Amino acid sequence: MPYLAAAFLSGLISACGLAPLDLWPLTLIGLAGLMWLVERAASLRRALALGWWFGLGHFILGLNWIATAFYYQDAMPHWLGWIAVALLSLYLAVYPAAAAGLAWRWGANLPRQLAGEEEAPHPALSRKRERVLPFVLVFAAAWIVTEWLRATMFTGFAWNPLGVIWFGIRPIAAAAAWIGTYGLSALAILAAGSLLLLLRRRWIAGMAVASPLLLAALAVLRPPATAPPGPQIRVVQPNIGQQDKWREGFEARNFARLARLTGAPTGEPRLILWPEAAVPQYLEEGRPKDRLARARIRRLLGPRDILLTGGVAIEWGEDGYAVAARNSLFGLDARGRILGRYDKAHLVPYGEYLPMRPILSAIGLSRLAPGDLDFWPGPGPATLSLPGFGKVGVQICYEIIFSGHVVDARNRPDFIFNPSNDAWFGSWGPPQHLAQARLRAIEEGLPVIRSTPTGISAVIDADGRLLAHLPWRKAGYIDARLPPPHPPTLFARYGNILPFLFAAALVALAIAWRRRAR
Repeated sequence: MPYLAAAFLSGLISACGLAPLDLWPLTLIGLAGLMWLVERAASLRRALALGWWFGLGHFILGLNWIATAFYYQDAMPHWLGWIAVALLSLYLAVYPAAAAGLAWRWGANLPRQLAGEEEAPHPALSRKRERVLPFVLVFAAAWIVTEWLRATMFTGFAWNPLGVIWFGIRPIAAAAAWIGTYGLSALAILAAGSLLLLLRRRWIAGMAVASPLLLAALAVLRPPATAPPGPQIRVVQPNIGQQDKWREGFEARNFARLARLTGAPTGEPRLILWPEAAVPQYLEEGRPKDRLARARIRRLLGPRDILLTGGVAIEWGEDGYAVAARNSLFGLDARGRILGRYDKAHLVPYGEYLPMRPILSAIGLSRLAPGDLDFWPGPGPATLSLPGFGKVGVQICYEIIFSGHVVDARNRPDFIFNPSNDAWFGSWGPPQHLAQARLRAIEEGLPVIRSTPTGISAVIDADGRLLAHLPWRKAGYIDARLPPPHPPTLFARYGNILPFLFAAALVALAIAWRRRAR
């Protein structure tokens, strides 16, 4: 039990390196603690248990913001939010457990046949000289695989990959353009493993394990983009809280706030960016209030302005009744015409639709987002053409967290727009969301623009740098020039095959080391 408690504490410590605390050295210390415990484990079962307790602590602290989402749904008790955090963490902890088990089995206890051994080496020699380095290398490779699985299985939950800690050392974060987010997470494991090796006075091995961090930083250093400034954009953050977004009688007040922050036309074409679900009316429908919404928007725009705004589209059945909704992004020109629509593809279970609805609704559960209709998903990443502003790829809210799934590679955009509603997520969720959007910018070599109701709205360049942002819970707007894109990065060309190749190389090095040490 003391070892399991130590693993849980290591998980809590490791989560302190995530936003908003950003104490990235603590993440490395927590990971080093986990690796020390797992490498010494007497059995695979113990190694799995240590990884699971580590994951439980890591996710309970890192995902505490999920509990606040339940404060805005009166159909369910608010305390259920903390139960949801615990239950989700119980599940997500399976993935660090799997990484720990793989590292113990194939790193610390690499089969003799793979290591080229005819008989087992002396136990003391195995522990002190042969086991630790292969263990660290296999742990890093296993983390790539299990973190990818976490982002994929059961619709996936890719929130807070370890790689986000490297914004504390920007040159390492830039390596996402080569090895992706999951490769960055492996670098965090290698950095923690180097601490473990140095504490064991394995100086050469410790520095060798840390060397990929230096190589990653040097390989991607490049001067800032020197392309001419792009068109004018205005990012609007109205600071409309979730408690006021759908409240009866607040519609006119909310629109007036959006209109005031949008400002008057300037004569120069502007691309105006509003948050997710900023317009409650169904912009494509012909009802009087829907036509009125488009007319009000039209009066805000100059003759060459374009507005991108979140909204809701309705799917109608053959009987004329609404059967589902779409969480959508609409592009409107100065005449109120819809230039294009994007439908969110990666929906949030329990937020935008209720899985197993007949069963769960029967016991009193409902969606966190208000409304009787479940949302249906769209077909996936798409690119919209905006006359005068180029091509935009759209990722609505938490779609932006899925590495390798944010851009239509056949029709590469000039930038990514990420309208979001982070008003649900307390003070911890918005900075974590922003950090993951910055990783997508680096991976794809594309600027990312974020507009949210309550923050954090931001303009991010193609290197992941924050050019401008509005803090949490502050109304305002950002006037900026659209940053230029980079040519497609290596990751943009090949996607998540790159971190898997990195994982394979790490495993090959582990085997080679054991054979050399033999």
